[in-house]
Amino acid sequence: MTDTLSKHERNLSAIIHASTFSKFFIPFGNFIIPLVLWTANKKEYEFVDYNGKQALNFQISILLYSIILGIVSIPFFLGFIPEIFEHGHFGLSGLNRYNNFNIDFDFDDFPFGFWIFPIGIAGLLQGGLFIVNVVYTILATIRTNERQTFSYPFTIKFIK
Repeated sequence: MTDTLSKHERNLSAIIHASTFSKFFIPFGNFIIPLVLWTANKKEYEFVDYNGKQALNFQISILLYSIILGIVSIPFFLGFIPEIFEHGHFGLSGLNRYNNFNIDFDFDDFPFGFWIFPIGIAGLLQGGLFIVNVVYTILATIRTNERQTFSYPFTIKFIK
């Protein structure tokens, strides 16, 4: 597949991978633009067909992982909400306590209890998904432009 690639095929494949960054400017641009480029050129070029499938499968997989992570973290947010009202954060009753400088990590004195740790872990995992998306998209763009086939890790094959 990579023996007789034209510059147009390489560039088009690299643009398909790089166009997933359009999600920062256009809602769902990471699906729409690669899908349009891939469907317009998949029958003419085998290399473009392969890379279009890879880019779309990876973006769909990342979206699915983000949704699952969000669903898993909903119970932690729901458990976190009553504690906001319980500790008087919306009233003036807690102002005197904040004037005293006291460092103590006892969960009874911690304003949000143990709920803050799972929420923080979910936030870190979402950040990790973002970094994986950016790094592997850049790698795919570079390798594709160098006539190499690239397959994303952690990808579910939705489009075969």
